[in-house]
Amino acid sequence: MSFNRATTEMLHELAQLSPLGFTIGLHIRFATPLVYHSTFPAPWVRHYNDNAYYLRDPLVFWGIGTTGVTRWSEITLPDPFDVSKQAGEFGMKFGASASYGPITSRSIIGIGRGDREFTDDELIRLVDITRRLHEENTPPAELTPAQIEALRCISNGDRHTAAAAKLGISESALKARLKSARIRLEARTTSEAVRKAREYRML
Repeated sequence: MSFNRATTEMLHELAQLSPLGFTIGLHIRFATPLVYHSTFPAPWVRHYNDNAYYLRDPLVFWGIGTTGVTRWSEITLPDPFDVSKQAGEFGMKFGASASYGPITSRSIIGIGRGDREFTDDELIRLVDITRRLHEENTPPAELTPAQIEALRCISNGDRHTAAAAKLGISESALKARLKSARIRLEARTTSEAVRKAREYRML
């Protein structure tokens, strides 16, 4: 997924805050984030994904269950798969996580380092960045069924005339639906609207 300028700047802030990288999961819905990005060490990311630790990670459970910020060492949830210990073996001996947003669209960010615990001031910065990333990447309002139908036809390769005929509407009505979808998705072109709708899992 491409990032806008504001998001890119915030990711740079995270990189400066966390020497060993970070993982962001923004607007987690139905156990899947709308935006996911990780700069943790590649061997750890592979190991984590290969073992599906996101389904077993106490840090994820903590983030889904509450909002706020905590050091990894302060999380007391069970860790039967020793995910935290294994993270330390990959260099991330210390870390912190922040969680923000409603349970229906929660954002969680984790940061790590190998030399020391994160300070209270650094945790405050992490909370602030998490909030701003969550708000910057809030998906647009839901599309109407008519707008989704129009975008789906275009995404399937139909030209305007064919799409209008398929939907049983005039070509001008189709264009009106596409225009309203572009406005709602804050997209400049129909192709950008299709891309955004896919990214936001609206299609």
